[in-house]
Amino acid sequence: MTVLAVIGGQWGDEGKGKIVDLLTSRAHVVARFQGGDNAGHTVVNPKGTFRMHLVPSGIFNPEVTCIIGNGVVINPKRLLEEMAALREQGISLDRLYVSEAAHVILPFHLLQDELEEEGRGSTSLGTTRRGIGPVYADKAARLGVRMADLLDEEVLLRRLTHLVQMKNTLLTQVYGRPPLLLHDIYLEYLEYGRQLAPHIADTRRILYQAWEQKRKILLEGAQGTMLDLDFGTYPYVTSSSPSAGGACTGLGLPPRAIQRVLLVCKAYCTRVGAGPFPSEVEGEVGDRLRERGHEYGTTTGRPRRCGWFDAVAARYAVEVNGADALAITKLDVLDEEPVVRLCTAYRLNDAVVPYVPHSLSLWQSVTPVYEDLPGWQCSTRQVRAFEDLPEPAQAFLNRIEERVGVPVAIISVGPGREETIIRRTLL
Repeated sequence: MTVLAVIGGQWGDEGKGKIVDLLTSRAHVVARFQGGDNAGHTVVNPKGTFRMHLVPSGIFNPEVTCIIGNGVVINPKRLLEEMAALREQGISLDRLYVSEAAHVILPFHLLQDELEEEGRGSTSLGTTRRGIGPVYADKAARLGVRMADLLDEEVLLRRLTHLVQMKNTLLTQVYGRPPLLLHDIYLEYLEYGRQLAPHIADTRRILYQAWEQKRKILLEGAQGTMLDLDFGTYPYVTSSSPSAGGACTGLGLPPRAIQRVLLVCKAYCTRVGAGPFPSEVEGEVGDRLRERGHEYGTTTGRPRRCGWFDAVAARYAVEVNGADALAITKLDVLDEEPVVRLCTAYRLNDAVVPYVPHSLSLWQSVTPVYEDLPGWQCSTRQVRAFEDLPEPAQAFLNRIEERVGVPVAIISVGPGREETIIRRTLL
């Protein structure tokens, strides 16, 4: 029996989708536990290239049960579109279950997200405008609509009546926008409920039974630790907890169930949108990393900011998540670099600090302290064993282990499943 959580160790987009897809061959259950369709996972397998936003990456294994947990917020329209695209490619969805307790993104959440972001002006957070923040806010305020409500006409109408009235007051009196029509929203979401009814279930019970039966369970995180609502670069964060702790509350699994945590990091760093990013590099080097790594958002299409590997942030993520090992992705993107850099500390007010600050003003004041290592300047795409990597690449990975404090278990040298070096089996 193993329950393994796969967690992003940076600012998201670390390549978790590939790692989960790789590990599903050993899993019985794969479960998403937070976020919404603001997340984007790219999976490359023999069936093609798939860009996933809500459906767990385990859906490509016909033996795996896939769960979208209660901690995920769901845009039913987007989910149905994603499911339809998978069906067109011959992917069975019979094993996909959505938590009846997951909260639903409604039209006014999308509009509210857009209006709030526009209102911030130059201090905008860089949200995906998918309604994620507003729906999580309504969840915390106990105002939200849940997936189970879509299956009950009376309950849905009652909850929508109160919520639409509140949102229309906001839209008309604060933003000067026309009100939304309750009747239209009600009929639209009632139809979503009808289409999704076969998949809506008590996923907590399904997971608990799988755990009791000693099945292998893979927990799939979205975004990354540095975007965590509590432990990230607040307020430039997401509205959920992408850390290992969020897996328990986002699925209903007891904390003692999670036996191992795999932290996924790129061999360099990226970030989408605004916010602190100490190891960011601009100019020619940043452009090279972006183009070689195809660093454009799966969800938004926005170019990602690029920088060198931040060992300070990675060690912090190891501590927050209790990580057992690292998966380092996109090592091949560095293949042509003459020098590769590791950020090993931050400089703050003439002092060198080896830790992550929590004050935004301090975050914005730190500068990176780098350690330069020689590049290997040859392709790693065909390498399948650590010992066959160029010596400078081995030295780079060994130095990451030393600075971060846990071993590198998996190394990705390309987007395909087979372009992977596995040093340690975790599931």
